[in-house]
Amino acid sequence: MSTNPNFSPSNLQSEMTGLGRVVILGAGESGVGAAKLAQKQGFDVFVSDFGAIADQYKKALDEMAIPYESAQHTEALILNAKEVIKSPGIPPTAPIVKKLLEQGVPVISEIEFAKRYTNAKTVCITGSNGKSTTSLLTYHILKNAGLNVGLAGNIGYSFAAQVATENFDWYVLEISSFMLDDMFEFKADIAVLLNITPDHLDRYEYKIENYAASKMRIIQNQTESEVFIYCADDEETLHALKNVHPKAKMYPFSIVKTVDQGAFLDENTIHILIETNNQLTMSISDLALQGKHNIYNSMASGIVAKVLELRNDSIRESMGNFKNIEHRLEHVAKISGIDFINDSKATNVNSTWYALESMTSDVVLIMGGVDKGNDYNMLKDLVKQKVKAIVCLGKDNKRIHDAFEDDVEVIVNTFSAEEATQIAYHLAKRGDAVLLSPACASFDLFKNYEDRGNQFKAAVREL
Repeated sequence: MSTNPNFSPSNLQSEMTGLGRVVILGAGESGVGAAKLAQKQGFDVFVSDFGAIADQYKKALDEMAIPYESAQHTEALILNAKEVIKSPGIPPTAPIVKKLLEQGVPVISEIEFAKRYTNAKTVCITGSNGKSTTSLLTYHILKNAGLNVGLAGNIGYSFAAQVATENFDWYVLEISSFMLDDMFEFKADIAVLLNITPDHLDRYEYKIENYAASKMRIIQNQTESEVFIYCADDEETLHALKNVHPKAKMYPFSIVKTVDQGAFLDENTIHILIETNNQLTMSISDLALQGKHNIYNSMASGIVAKVLELRNDSIRESMGNFKNIEHRLEHVAKISGIDFINDSKATNVNSTWYALESMTSDVVLIMGGVDKGNDYNMLKDLVKQKVKAIVCLGKDNKRIHDAFEDDVEVIVNTFSAEEATQIAYHLAKRGDAVLLSPACASFDLFKNYEDRGNQFKAAVREL
């Protein structure tokens, strides 16, 4: 076990038991942020991580003199908590979490905890795909319009840490299903649900309805005073809405039908209207984000902006000059006439579908990693149309071979970003694109999707 100088198990057990004790499981960005806020609010705080704690977070805890343990959970120091704040990455089936729940100790998310201590309004964005892009675009629009706004949640800096140190009027929060599972009293002022597609089903008994129910928690506790923005073209969302009865004002967005309030596409022009006499129109060719999926993302952000009564000129300007996030359809380089595109953030099949759908040339596709119960059938038509070869990047590629062996002539196994990039380069020809869009998690060969994307980009630059 690794500890800081303030750690003493015997002292902790005697001195830190009681009403003021908060335990935080997980010492990453959200956990250390929660620790900072809990300490500021006067709680006795203890942080426990079953894995190794990164040096930057150890240093932060040391500077705050917050006791912590690494590489284990000491039950005697955890089970006596008044409340536990859990990292979203820790599943509810983890033994320590099950014991806490059996003893009736509340286990909540960092987002739930932080919201108690701020009067700021929140725009909460969830969805299987596009939530990072939409969160960043929404933040960009609000900030450029002069709002005092922060960005947090599943992206950027910890919400709790910002609540402890900043004084924003608004927050744009990217919210994952794992976060939603541990949110109970939290209420979004503006909730955005982009889509529901199979993802993380290993956490939801491999049932899409369980995952959908998790996503629908984004509207829990909303009243007639709040707003719910959703995709009217998404079948799973429409199906899930039959099981709930939103009280909030609802604004749908669609690219296939007209809506009275919300957003829709008419030929190549998007229309965003909250009131019939006050609408924003914008050509899709003027959007910074191109591709059908990004029309949806832009519509969702645009509705948020109109709800907040921002000026049309300001919204148009922001939607036209936004720069997308790293590792999401990021153009890395053109070498020998071949485009290299980093879409490492595509950790599920639907994200890869969107990436392939946006491609206008033949593709050498680099995919693979930790399979989360993927159904590759939805990719088959696009693979047949656009993919000339698949380069597998992962330890176990059998399911990819099984899924596509009849659809492409070449499927190659590789075990490093460098090897995958070199082989893809040799398989491609001038005018083609080499697309890293894995459809899988990265943890078999990489620290995370950022590490995977960065290694790919480094390998491209070495060609």
